[in-house]
Amino acid sequence: METRLQEIRARGNRDIKISIIPGHFATNHSHVNYYVDLTGIKSRHKMARAAAGELAKKYITTTAIDTIICLEGTEMIGAFLADELSAAGARNMNSGSDLCVLTPETNSNNQMIFRDNTQGMVWGKNILLLIASVSTGKTINRSVECLQYYNGRLAGIAAVFSAAREAAGLPINAIFTEKDIPGYRTSPTMDCEQCRNKLKIDAIVNSFGYSKI
Repeated sequence: METRLQEIRARGNRDIKISIIPGHFATNHSHVNYYVDLTGIKSRHKMARAAAGELAKKYITTTAIDTIICLEGTEMIGAFLADELSAAGARNMNSGSDLCVLTPETNSNNQMIFRDNTQGMVWGKNILLLIASVSTGKTINRSVECLQYYNGRLAGIAAVFSAAREAAGLPINAIFTEKDIPGYRTSPTMDCEQCRNKLKIDAIVNSFGYSKI
């Protein structure tokens, strides 16, 4: 499977790159015809910093942000993003701010929750939701429900890769989109064309990576 790996660099910053593998992959919510590998961006500090700088451009002069909620292992990017957004500058909306970077807990019912000691970082705050990859948008919807429960105000949605253009009434600010992966498709399991054609699944994928079948 790895022999099919291709590398794609971001249009806005050539130092930011992802790997993609064509095939037949099953996620929790759908089947996709490409595995998008974001391991480097989430794990290597130089690329994480570059990704944060690219994502910050959308908000730095326009959007008040108090807390960055990190999903799918994006904590390193989130920390660099907080640094970018709070940097000193006359045109910087959040200049000098002490932004919070937080990851929700998932309980036994697969619901996102915040414990009492962290709820103050969400309640009544302007929230930037940071996610690694968006295919169907279901994870974002679940996150928005969580934020509404804790009275957080969703100010923006940022992603490294997104096949969706908007969610919860807001545009998704993504470094890579489906336009960077020609022919990218995501479909419900029951409507998967590759399943209908009896093509075997290459791997089970989630935010941690893939497990070959």
